[in-house]
Amino acid sequence: MHPIAFDPAATDLRLPAPAKINLFLHIVGRRPDGYHLLQTAFRMLDWGDEIHLRCRPDGRILRTTDVPGVAPEADLVVRAARALQQATGSTKGVDIGVCKRIPMGGGLGGGSSDAATVLIALNRMWGCNLPGQRLRELGLALGADVPFFIFGETAFAEGVGEALQPLKVAPAWYVMVAPQVAVPTAEIFSAEELTRDTEPIIMRAFATHTTRNDMQPTVCRRFPEVAEALVWLSQHGAARMSGSGACIFAPFDSKEEADQVAAAAPQGWVVWVASGLDRHPLQGWLV
Repeated sequence: MHPIAFDPAATDLRLPAPAKINLFLHIVGRRPDGYHLLQTAFRMLDWGDEIHLRCRPDGRILRTTDVPGVAPEADLVVRAARALQQATGSTKGVDIGVCKRIPMGGGLGGGSSDAATVLIALNRMWGCNLPGQRLRELGLALGADVPFFIFGETAFAEGVGEALQPLKVAPAWYVMVAPQVAVPTAEIFSAEELTRDTEPIIMRAFATHTTRNDMQPTVCRRFPEVAEALVWLSQHGAARMSGSGACIFAPFDSKEEADQVAAAAPQGWVVWVASGLDRHPLQGWLV
């Protein structure tokens, strides 16, 4: 995915919504309101969904494609467009099409990335011109991962995922495995056995600190398909679950090495290769 320049005259666009992985995910506490306090490292992938936006003058916001199991009014892309309308008083509307590639319930941030692309793009296409910080505030009300995609670069994140600092990591190619299960995030966060007291680390220690995904053991116990994928990929590299699952990834130094591992996957598995993406293709659209 290459940077995309904003065209002020554009009213009909197809735009990327990249997936993300969590290089680690520690649960370091819990707020009085029940939200978990996290530390994580977000990295985007050069692969993901595609969002089709066609501006309309009548103020209506319509999703033009079906997303199995997600009603239009519950879809984050529709909610994002409505949130921007309400925050700015814009009278413009949009038709939104979603080409889904990112597995739902996979821990790759698909819905959040879709919402972020909608917020970033419509902010410019509608002429709202809200600053990036305000867009991140709108995004946080939609989901904890949305501010990261608006932030638009590899990041060390704290809080519920909204306190972001730029993070430099080495280039890598990732073998991605998508077990054919959708992991319900709320169920995992509410699990009694979930680790919630991991000692916090500081960002500059990230590269040398032993890290993990605190949600991984709970997901593997409840979803054998995830555990099976983790065992297989661990034979080839440093495999780990992303987010609350179900997707598993392992980094490799070259595309050739990653391709060889992916080609050796058991028949019928959903496996692909993607490279790390340092900057969101729409980052230049932020005011």
